[in-house]
Amino acid sequence: MIPRLDAQKLVARDASSLDALRDAATGAGFATVHNTALSAARVTEVIETYRTFFHRSAAQKRQLDMAQTGSNRGWGAPGSEQVDPDANPDYKQFFDVGFQLHDGHPLAGKVFYAPNLWPEDPEFKRVISAYYDDALAISKSLLSAISAALGMDDARFEGAFETPMALLRGNFYPARPTWAGAKDFGIATHTDYGCLTLLATDGSPGLEVRKRGGGWIPVSAPPGEFVINFGEMLEFWTGGRVTATPHRVVGGTAERISVPMFFNPTYDTNIAPAGAPVMLAGDHLSARFRATYVHLQGGS
Repeated sequence: MIPRLDAQKLVARDASSLDALRDAATGAGFATVHNTALSAARVTEVIETYRTFFHRSAAQKRQLDMAQTGSNRGWGAPGSEQVDPDANPDYKQFFDVGFQLHDGHPLAGKVFYAPNLWPEDPEFKRVISAYYDDALAISKSLLSAISAALGMDDARFEGAFETPMALLRGNFYPARPTWAGAKDFGIATHTDYGCLTLLATDGSPGLEVRKRGGGWIPVSAPPGEFVINFGEMLEFWTGGRVTATPHRVVGGTAERISVPMFFNPTYDTNIAPAGAPVMLAGDHLSARFRATYVHLQGGS
């Protein structure tokens, strides 16, 4: 079962809501959440802003192609990401923006803090930047609630997200291509790499979550509600108490847009559980990105 959570009750530390969040984090690995600071109108605006971009010509989008910059900012073409080495590269498109550091910051040279790339349309930057800031704040609040739900110090993660490797992505899943076979996916089976994912969607079906006993559960949420799930970093950080659950998008007869905020800590945060050797968040993310982004495979 995928629980539906009220964000304001989590902020208020409502006991039954925290129990449901704990069950989600340690069980299914997924939940939906509503009653956040982001309204249905704001989410719809963001989705339609991405939709307009993705329907531009390939030549226009190629000007922002991350394969040309060597970073993880800008546009990712179909086939530019491969989350499952046993499947073909994913046929979706995507557009990534991240946290911006000031010039001279000691972490500014890391790929996770690369300069954002923007289309010439200033409205795109305005809409996406404002959404990024609000999604970041909601993610921080939810992570604090997770800490409380697990009975950890409520400030467990304080200080680890001052310069987060937080990545906002617009995903464009076209209708499943006629040529697609058993190894072709909008996004193949994977677990998220970071701590927490806050996912907005246009309400279309497509996301499937693997059940513990086998099989798949479809999960969706209308604009204004969010799907949340927990990633590999949080599983490490909590000593395995939180579960990173595999999921996928096979694709259907209509296009679909989703907007995940991948909420990850500062690069040099130690995400190892107590007593284990140091594991830096940035090192883990670097290894996962090199294995995933086609243009980074084989890189340093």
